[in-house]
Amino acid sequence: MSTTSEHAPERTGEPVLSIRDLQVTFATDQGPVEAVKDVDIEVAPGEVLAIVGESGSGKTVTARSVLGLLAETATSEGAVLLGRHDVLAISRREMRQLRGTDVAMIFQEPSTALNPVRKIGWQIIEGLRAHDQKLDKKEARERTIKALTDVGIPDAEERIDYYPHQFSGGQKQRIMIAMALALNPGLIIADEPTTALDVTVQAEILELLRDLRDRFGSSIVLITHNMGVVADLADRVAVMYRGELVEEAPATELFAHPRQDYTKELLAAVPHLGRDSVSAAMSEDELAAQLREPVLVSAEDLVIEYPGRLGQKAFRAVDGVSFEIHKGEVLGLVGESGSGKTTIGRAVAGLNRISGGSLRVLDHEMLNFRERAFMPLRQQIGFVFQDPAASFNPHLTVGECIAEPLAVHRRGQKPGERRARVAELLESVQLTRGHADRYPHELSGGQRQRASLARALALDPELLIADEPTSALDVSVQAKVLDLFRELQARFGFACLFISHDLAVVDMLAHRIGVLYHGELVEQGIGTQVLEDPRDAYTRRLIASLPVPDPQEQAQRRRAHRELLEREGGTQT
Repeated sequence: MSTTSEHAPERTGEPVLSIRDLQVTFATDQGPVEAVKDVDIEVAPGEVLAIVGESGSGKTVTARSVLGLLAETATSEGAVLLGRHDVLAISRREMRQLRGTDVAMIFQEPSTALNPVRKIGWQIIEGLRAHDQKLDKKEARERTIKALTDVGIPDAEERIDYYPHQFSGGQKQRIMIAMALALNPGLIIADEPTTALDVTVQAEILELLRDLRDRFGSSIVLITHNMGVVADLADRVAVMYRGELVEEAPATELFAHPRQDYTKELLAAVPHLGRDSVSAAMSEDELAAQLREPVLVSAEDLVIEYPGRLGQKAFRAVDGVSFEIHKGEVLGLVGESGSGKTTIGRAVAGLNRISGGSLRVLDHEMLNFRERAFMPLRQQIGFVFQDPAASFNPHLTVGECIAEPLAVHRRGQKPGERRARVAELLESVQLTRGHADRYPHELSGGQRQRASLARALALDPELLIADEPTSALDVSVQAKVLDLFRELQARFGFACLFISHDLAVVDMLAHRIGVLYHGELVEQGIGTQVLEDPRDAYTRRLIASLPVPDPQEQAQRRRAHRELLEREGGTQT
């Protein structure tokens, strides 16, 4: 990978993209909704422009306008000049010819963007031959292998014939980038390309995009809400708020001297290691007293295996893990996807069976446990899922969803009692009584996560399991939910297993931290000890991979990360 420049130099030449007075309005049952209002943006050859803002700010609508991918309910005014073509004025057929050759898009979720029943090579070749029907199969295959090799897919000659499910999340994102690069477009639009990725994989994808920019001179429009990612990659930043472009500046200038209050709020909301650490705020005596509290969860040499299929060997997801969670304590469990952290969380809740060792939850042994015996203990355990939209019944109101645990465990037999409890819970998570009558899809992402917290707390649990509860939220919404979580934990005193791949988030909440890697607990201890003086190489890689909202500091961390990888034998696969 090229490392010749931390940020690209000033770009010259005619703009690759020029957006002028763009307005996009959607027709809805409630009347017209202005999603984008009088936006002006230019992108120079070889430049990386980041468009940032919360969900609903108009950034993705602006990006989709460039590719002609807006819904039929949308009407657009102004001009979107892609080279000499006005995207808003050309036919659909002409737009299809521009996609792939002049502009390409990297979508946020590769698992849904890739066809699960087609080999990845076929999916790239299909795009090549759609633009050049005279291209023979051999040349198309060779170009596809080269594209996969360029983005770092190992053994591309063989893996061109694999299906999407045979690749990891990071590899699937690389395949999406290869698909976007196959026809050498002048402009690549990357819509939240790292949101669903672990920090180490995210660092690799950002390094790949930077290298491709330097090698091929591609311009990139990066759509994101993550200001750390912006600091790592962008030359220039455009900030959108409620459909309007409120600030635009070179990245170094914007981070050093943001002008708008909204930009300042976005930067302040980014979690930063050590800034709001809960363990750093506690004295040694307070931390020691915490460890003298009764033990609610105890794992000793815990093993969890998933049975193999069609004669395959069983997969060991958790291997010999030991830890404790004390009353009133927050234990943060961090690691990449596949490290075993969610498997452990589900086992503590009685949703996964354990295969060996010991796991005692609320003084109940989970090895060979019986569901009927464990059922009374479930009311003492709350669970906050990563995606509340998927965990709520869409046919029930929010109030009915929150009241479900009360009904299952026969708490508050009279409807009035349950309604009063639901109102009390909504108030505790800073929602109103009126939210009880709405359906889950009528709430924003942050509101749904607050409602999920209310449901988890419905039975006053002693133990809460939170599985990546903020990873899908905008940074400003995430900050509010994390502040709320800290307030609730202090008020109600529940113990918590907080699962995340983001060390900065865990640092805000956890008294102690455990680091998982390939099913093994490679490090654990008081939060400040683990983060300030990590003993394990993998923990050091996690810390080095975490982006920070400061271009200069991020450049230093990137160099340190490269040196660390070189010393320790390269990246993990």
